[in-house]
Amino acid sequence: MARFEPCHGKDECRDDGTRCLTCGRDLDEIARLRDAIDALATLAIDRDYENREEFANYVARKLFKTIGYRRDQLGSA
Repeated sequence: MARFEPCHGKDECRDDGTRCLTCGRDLDEIARLRDAIDALATLAIDRDYENREEFANYVARKLFKTIGYRRDQLGSA
């Protein structure tokens, strides 16, 4: 199982064309995560949520539970 390494910030990011040399994640993974975050931010802005912290916390809780559920399903298959 891989360990997630968060981004150290755009000023720290260096890559070799395949992966970031600072955090070690591949560029496809970084782009997919940025796209997912952008889509969630766009949803919150489009809906004009005033309680963005509650929205973000909800998304984090649901994501955590969904990952656990899917891992459990894969383990019992």
